[in-house]
Amino acid sequence: MSVLVVRGVSKSFGAGSVLSGIDLDIGEGEIVTLLGPSGCGKSTLLRIIAGLEVADTGAIEIGGRDVSRLAPGARNIAMVFQSLALYPHLTGRQNMALPLRVRRLGRWQRLFSPLRLSQSVRTIEREIDAAVDDLAARLAIAEVIDRVPARLSGGQRQRVAIGRALIRDSRLLLLDEPLSSLDAKVRAQAREEIVQIQRSFGLSCVFVTHDQGEALAISDRIAVMLGGRVAQFDTPAEIYRNPVSLEVARFVGTPTINCFEGIVDAQGRVHTGSFLFDTRLAAPAGDTVTVAVRPEHVRLGPARELSGPVLRVVRVEDHGHDGLVHLGRGDSLAPALIARSGQSTSLRSGDEARVAIAAEEALFFTRDGARLESTPVRMADYARG
Repeated sequence: MSVLVVRGVSKSFGAGSVLSGIDLDIGEGEIVTLLGPSGCGKSTLLRIIAGLEVADTGAIEIGGRDVSRLAPGARNIAMVFQSLALYPHLTGRQNMALPLRVRRLGRWQRLFSPLRLSQSVRTIEREIDAAVDDLAARLAIAEVIDRVPARLSGGQRQRVAIGRALIRDSRLLLLDEPLSSLDAKVRAQAREEIVQIQRSFGLSCVFVTHDQGEALAISDRIAVMLGGRVAQFDTPAEIYRNPVSLEVARFVGTPTINCFEGIVDAQGRVHTGSFLFDTRLAAPAGDTVTVAVRPEHVRLGPARELSGPVLRVVRVEDHGHDGLVHLGRGDSLAPALIARSGQSTSLRSGDEARVAIAAEEALFFTRDGARLESTPVRMADYARG
């Protein structure tokens, strides 16, 4: 059963369309990431799911119930904002307890000291404290829960914010770029903690980010959002290996996928300036297509082992565990291809390398960026004489 269903959601601000016909579904215990560049509408969609914005068209269903017109507090969701939005003058305990105190106590009851209130109210306060202690222990922040946010590390503040969101026992957790303010090392640790928390609590989660590495690492499925629409909604592996459009192929993957033009011949093969891809491509002879190749599928080697063209090394990035080799044609300094080497490479700037690309690893797209189906004739690389 789907915990969250988004059907035909559109939203405009003034004359500008922000979202157009969004359809999504999130299953029980699933992490779905809304991935896209700034301005693509992902945070607006999250706010519509939360009830902080109202869609112009479409519907939001949570747990099989249409909540499109319900206030945020009636939707039984948990949300962590980009800024974390912790009250700086309250301790972690007080921040986490606040949603329960608002729900279970009246305004005047919250203002007075528990010693001046009735036995029933003091009982409620003890129950809230017990709930906070239990959740803090599960989040591994019991020892720091009585500190104010300024005395907590970035990761601890993150867990307090998640704890405050989870204290209401919601089954749907919304995270709006919650890691953007953390440095790289803490960010990687906090990312793993979010996954552990999500799995241990059995939550369904919608995670918003513009960071591809983050999305690929934690998601069960990713909704790639481009220009206010969902360009592709699938598993991380499928989106990376089988993008439905050139737009998605270019957006997902670091470094950016290599792209160059080719011409289709009468046999369905694709000819470029340097390569012949022996494939049966579903396109008319004479059509211009875009060939796209991931850097890890560009092979480098000596002339006796590969039959491709010779390109000049423009620059080498040595990352230790692997390397990126930027290659140019002729005297041009502009990189024509980027190859990923599985180990530290001995190539240096100015060296020459023979290049091959397997036809079965190439992706082909029309002039409009639509994916073309292809069937490699054989696993071989070719180059013009």
